[in-house]
Amino acid sequence: MEQKKFYITTPIYYPSDKLHIGHTYCTVATDAMARYKRLTGCDVMFLTGTDEHGQKIETKAKEAGVTPQQFVDRIVEGEKGVKDLWKLMNISNDRFIRTTDGYHVKAVQRIFRKMYDNGDIYKGAYKGKYCTPCESFWTESQLVDGKCPDCGRPVQDAEEEAYFFRLSKYADRVRHLLEDTDFLQPRSRVNEMVNNFIKPGLEDLCVSRTSFTWGVPVDFDPGHVVYVWVDALFNYMTALGYENDEHDDLARYWPADVHIVGKEIVRFHSIIWPAMLMSVGEPLPRHVYGHGWLVFNGGKMSKSLGNVVDPYLLAERYGVDTLRFFLLRTFPFGSDGNFSNELLINTINVDLANCLGNLVSRTTAMVEKYFGGTLPAEREDDKADCELKKLACALRDRYEAEMEKLQFQNALAEIFKVLDRANKYIDENAPWVLAKDEGKKIRLATVMYNLLETVRICTTLLLPFMPESCEKIFAAIGACPCCRGWEKANQWGALRADATVAKGEVLFPRIDAEKELAELAAIQEAQKKAALPAVEVDPLAEETVDFDTFCKCDLRAVKVKACEAVKKSDKLLKFTLDDGSGADRIILSGIRKFYEPEQLIGKTVAAIVNLPPRKMMGQLSCGMLLSAVHKEKGEEKLQLMLVDDAIPAGAKLC
Repeated sequence: MEQKKFYITTPIYYPSDKLHIGHTYCTVATDAMARYKRLTGCDVMFLTGTDEHGQKIETKAKEAGVTPQQFVDRIVEGEKGVKDLWKLMNISNDRFIRTTDGYHVKAVQRIFRKMYDNGDIYKGAYKGKYCTPCESFWTESQLVDGKCPDCGRPVQDAEEEAYFFRLSKYADRVRHLLEDTDFLQPRSRVNEMVNNFIKPGLEDLCVSRTSFTWGVPVDFDPGHVVYVWVDALFNYMTALGYENDEHDDLARYWPADVHIVGKEIVRFHSIIWPAMLMSVGEPLPRHVYGHGWLVFNGGKMSKSLGNVVDPYLLAERYGVDTLRFFLLRTFPFGSDGNFSNELLINTINVDLANCLGNLVSRTTAMVEKYFGGTLPAEREDDKADCELKKLACALRDRYEAEMEKLQFQNALAEIFKVLDRANKYIDENAPWVLAKDEGKKIRLATVMYNLLETVRICTTLLLPFMPESCEKIFAAIGACPCCRGWEKANQWGALRADATVAKGEVLFPRIDAEKELAELAAIQEAQKKAALPAVEVDPLAEETVDFDTFCKCDLRAVKVKACEAVKKSDKLLKFTLDDGSGADRIILSGIRKFYEPEQLIGKTVAAIVNLPPRKMMGQLSCGMLLSAVHKEKGEEKLQLMLVDDAIPAGAKLC
């Protein structure tokens, strides 16, 4: 019989921010699923990678003083970069794609042309709202309090020549896909997509940009680059050889069995991606699964919020397998999970130290103490053992049912029900009492074997979650490779009757919670402070200004209507401002080094409006914008004083 194929992907990581435990969460979950499918005998292709184009990366590279390619190379290939973290977390991906890979770039150009040639891409002009951090286009009605509905950050007005994809053409087919099939999971995500995007009416999607250059060039129209989400979504196929000669296993693995994605990008994977596949006439993936976020103190982890949790720190202190286990044992995969140090330590102590670790340690220690490390082959059939045997042999089916639904937490709960029962079995049978009676040696050996066999079955099913620790447990209980497979995970008696144990190191040491929490808090506070820029500010002025003189300054809130660089000046930006008077006010400000003009359009800033007009580079500047001045690493920085957008233009500041 032909080996069953299984293709699983995790979103390719967008390398513009610090990697944190939230990124690890998704990839570890995908890895656990891939390992589970390999355990069951499937021919698995597990793909991950990095999505490396877009305006945000171009901007961050400029801020860092490097080229965009140098910027992404450092984050992907550098020390503690993406590849380093996946190696640390023991991620078993079969393939890694970078969207800057030459074969992918050429394939995306062919795909874009294919959609253009079949009439699904046309040229027009985009005018609307754009969120640079999310690389997302939004209509006015989709904004929440005027901000991006995904990340809550301000959006920019965007207007440029662009190509559009006829997304509206596929609205009915996409709605049928979502509502009438199990394509998108969990089901709650379907309601979000239909109610928020399908029912209000799908609008055609802007799929090219001309306001920046870091992207896949549209080869038949210089100046345009392909919208980053078109580029990124097709990686799942180009990595298998679609429209390129780099790989040749598209027919073997496509369509994908499941794309595992975070809930913030479900819209792209469940609406835009299927529509584009329909356009090029390719089969759709079987499932998209939108998992929840790992949040910290109720909010999504974010470098800008200073609430990221460092996976390197946690892995170093507790071990990679412990961290992997915690992420999938503690949080329901389809929902948000609130990370805390207390929860981490409690999970380690209760599940790993007290339950699993204690069971392995006690059992192997008693076999060594009572039998010199090797069990006698004789056994005693006792009806009192039936419950444990039955529970252990039925575990695989219960576990499989939960894993197939990507309910990792439930699958692990099933394993720990059996482990808890085994610990109780020790107390019920009291081996230390049996050992005192020479006539009970066979019964004692039977009890020990039953414990080792229960551990073997549970450890086999823990392999996708804690691969290295499981190998140590197998070695400790004397389980040879022939009794570790999936086909033996529901069979009693696969372990040799005369198994020899090898009690080793304590696998999961118990943690002093109070002491550890204090140390973690101190470490994380130090990391947060170290991440702050070294800022120098000018000393306070010694000369005083009388109150009446200060009051002569007319400080107003003004709104930026337009902003552009002043020709022949490397310092000045020209602002066209609404000051509430009904007439535009022009102010020139020497902050060009610190801002791109389009970043500032729509912002509300503070200005002194009663300064006498001043000519600068041949243009009249009527006032002054207020900025904060400081130094970082010896270099002067200017930051405009932003005012709450709710304050109307012309409001007096006092």
